Amino acid sequence: MTVAVIGASEDRAKFGNKAVRAFRQAGHDVVAINPRCAGAEERIEGLPTYASVADVPGPVDVATLYVHPAVGERVLAEIAAKGIPELWVNPGAESDTLLRRAKSLGLDTRQQCSILAIDESPALY
Repeated sequence: MTVAVIGASEDRAKFGNKAVRAFRQAGHDVVAINPRCAGAEERIEGLPTYASVADVPGPVDVATLYVHPAVGERVLAEIAAKGIPELWVNPGAESDTLLRRAKSLGLDTRQQCSILAIDESPALY
């Protein structure tokens, strides 16, 4: 499974970084999404970083949000346009507006901690 971590962070204390490490540990292919860290030489946990899911070559199976709800609301159209079939909205990334918009775009949306959803513990990272 290829997972786009939207809000991937260089800061190992942040959940956007913990998710990158947890998904990799669980054997998934991870794509780091963070427009502030994107660039040809920028890396998060050794992975190339993209500004948007639209910039990712190839398909993505799941997008997981580790961003403020207002930011998440802005990227939903990109997620839908990329054809990412599943969206995980982590605690703190949700809002009623975001959830309604995701539904209207036809995204299979799950409101949960994606690290726990893959049977990992954020405390380990």
